[in-house]
Amino acid sequence: MKQYIFKSVLLATLITGMAGCSKNFDNPGATPVDNALTTSTGLTGVAVGVQKQYSVGRQSALYNLVTANGFTTFELSLRNEGNVDEFNLSKGGINVDGNNGILGNLWTNSLKVIFDANNVLNNAPNLGDKNYASGLIGYASIFKALALGNLAMFWEQVPASIGTNVSFVARTEGFAQAIATIDAALAAIAANPISNQFLANIPTGIEIPNTLQALKARYSLFSGNYPAALAAANAVTLTSKSTMNFDAISPNPIFNVSTATNNVFQVIDSTFGLPEALRPDMSDGRVGFYMSLNTTIAPRWRIKGFGADLASPWPIYVPGEMTLIKAEAHARAGAASLPDAIVELNKVLTKTSAADPFGIGANQGPYGGAVTQEAVLTEIYRQRALELYMQGFKLEDMRRFNRSNEPNVEKKRNFFPYPFRERDNNPNTPVDPNF
Repeated sequence: MKQYIFKSVLLATLITGMAGCSKNFDNPGATPVDNALTTSTGLTGVAVGVQKQYSVGRQSALYNLVTANGFTTFELSLRNEGNVDEFNLSKGGINVDGNNGILGNLWTNSLKVIFDANNVLNNAPNLGDKNYASGLIGYASIFKALALGNLAMFWEQVPASIGTNVSFVARTEGFAQAIATIDAALAAIAANPISNQFLANIPTGIEIPNTLQALKARYSLFSGNYPAALAAANAVTLTSKSTMNFDAISPNPIFNVSTATNNVFQVIDSTFGLPEALRPDMSDGRVGFYMSLNTTIAPRWRIKGFGADLASPWPIYVPGEMTLIKAEAHARAGAASLPDAIVELNKVLTKTSAADPFGIGANQGPYGGAVTQEAVLTEIYRQRALELYMQGFKLEDMRRFNRSNEPNVEKKRNFFPYPFRERDNNPNTPVDPNF
């Protein structure tokens, strides 16, 4: 990432402090908010700070998303029981409570991202340069949508707003808010295309219009709006990449915390944590993409893929996700659309690593199972578990595909308890789910 930007972010992000949803984020001893939110330079600093907040460090949404989902769905293996929060997630069930730091960090970080993104979105329209403003709106909207999506994927209810003693709404409203944020950004960009000046002032890696469409496809799918998911996925250019980039100063958090230390977690193994009937063949190229083998030091299976190195970019979406969204949208439309679903499914099954921008390729034969909705949807679920390994979506997928709700069969929780840091400060915090 561009270092001069991250230095400026240090000042810009002083306008807010860390707290739970029930608290204000203002820091009364810091730079006045108005000074940072009235110029393109100040707003750019805040916006870039949103990306850093979301993606860098052990407290980031990215690290805690991968960790919480991974342990809950058998994707990860624990390396050290002294990592108490990870250990409790690996045990699941009642061992996961509101004191869990992984969940607390995911909750608080997501709310902080939403708060800071809102500052950008509320003030960018006041800039005279509307093309620069549309870039700010599109860029900040990506991280706001991601944060809203994270909350909605893991908690039954989500905060209705940011503030004191806020009320809660159904998690479906969280997805709806993410989609509304994306639609507003797409409209702003359509009216005033993003300026090259703005793109030169943010970290490289993120392709804004494609990313907005990809996130709209994702959250429309999670909302059960399959026509909208299909339309948005079709709008994504599958040959492009959109990534959060890292370097020695702002390292990849999965590598920095887990891969490099071998002391927190590793990949589970070549089963991807799937039940026997759904496990990949060892010839599947995604085994070698996401995992490496260490034949001398335990554990044998190690993190590779997007957590392989200090500077490994992390994708906001991968092209295979869009293809599988199309497959699922067709499959859920009914028997008449199953042939279209299988066409899309085969694009993932037969894809080679050379044909994928990230090098993800199954290199398998085409689908040969039954042409029934149940069978095709099961294969789509299987392919999502392989193609999107360690990207944080498996628990959401398990609910959508009606995978086993029996504890510790395929998942260790169905929804997460609300963090104590929220419950202790907000009397409106909902009752925790039983599982």
